Amino acid sequence: MSADRRKTLGALPPRETGYEVGYAKPPEATRFQKGQSGNPRGRPKGAKNRRPALHEERLKGIILDEAYRGIEIREGDRSLTVPMAKAVMRAIAHNAVKGKHFSQRLFAQLVGEVETANFMLNKEWFASAVGYKDEWDHELARRKLHGITDLPDPIPHPDHVLLDMTTGTARIAGPATREEKAQYERWADIWVEYQTDIPIMEDWLKHRRGDTRNELSKTIAILRKTEAILDKVLPPDMKDVALAKAQREDEDERGVG
Repeated sequence: MSADRRKTLGALPPRETGYEVGYAKPPEATRFQKGQSGNPRGRPKGAKNRRPALHEERLKGIILDEAYRGIEIREGDRSLTVPMAKAVMRAIAHNAVKGKHFSQRLFAQLVGEVETANFMLNKEWFASAVGYKDEWDHELARRKLHGITDLPDPIPHPDHVLLDMTTGTARIAGPATREEKAQYERWADIWVEYQTDIPIMEDWLKHRRGDTRNELSKTIAILRKTEAILDKVLPPDMKDVALAKAQREDEDERGVG
C-alpha cells in the first residue's frame, strides 16, 4: 500500500518489528501501562482491608454473605445446593433428633427466639391496625357529620382493615398505596364491564354453531373465571362505587337528567 493511500485511510504509523497485533494483542499505543488501573473509578486498592466508616456495618454484610452462600449437601442419593444457614440448621436439627443434648437445647432456643420475635411483630402490627382503624373511623364520621366531601379517603381505607379479635391478627383487604388503589379501580371497571358483556355474549352463544360457537364458549369461560377472581379480590365498597360510576355514565349517554 502506498504512503498516499495510508494517509488517506488514516492508517496507524508502522509498528516496531516483531510485535504482532491480533487477538489479546492490542496496539502498543492503546495497551494499559504498567501500574495503571484498568478501572480507575473502581474500588480503591486495599479497600477491603480498611477500617469501616461509622455508617458502615461491613461485618453484618460478611455474615449474611456467608449465611446465604450456597453449599452442596447430600440428601439420600441426591445432591442439593442450599444456603449455608439452612445447612447448619438442618445439621443441628438432625443432631437433636439423634439425642445430642447440646443440639437439642440450641435448636429449642433458636425456635423459641424466632417464635417470640414473630409474636411481637404481629402484636405490634395488630395494635397499629386497631389504632389506625379507630382513628380514621372517627375522622370519616366527623367529615360526614359536617358534610365534608372534598377530602380524599385514606389509603388504606379503614373498612379494608380487617381485624380478627379471636386470633389477634389483622390484614388489609384492599389497596394499601395510591398505585394499588389505581390498579384496584381499573379492576373494578373491568368487573363492571363483565357484568354487561358476559350476558350479551351468552345470548350470542345461543345462535352460534360450529367453530364460532366453540371459540365463543371458551372466551366466555375465561371471562367468567376472571370475573370470579375479581369478585373475590375487590372490596364490596369499591364494586359499589364502580357500579354507580357506570350507571351515571350510562345515564349521561342516554341523556337522562
